[in-house]
Amino acid sequence: MTDAERWEYKVIEPPTELTMRESANPERALNDLGDRGWKLAETVSYDGGGTKFLVFVRPRGTE
Repeated sequence: MTDAERWEYKVIEPPTELTMRESANPERALNDLGDRGWKLAETVSYDGGGTKFLVFVRPRGTE
C-alpha cells in the first residue's frame, strides 16, 4: 500500500464564542486546514443537536 492510498485524520472541536455555548465562525480555521491539505470529511453531533467534533482527512504524507 502506498502513502497515497493511506489516510490520516484530524479531529477538532468547533470554536466557541465567549459564552462557550455559541459556535464561532470557523471560516479562518477551516481555510487554514484546507491550505494544509485537510478536507472536512464528517461532523459528529451531540445527541440533542449541535456539532461536537469536525473530522478532517488527507492523504498520508501530505504536508
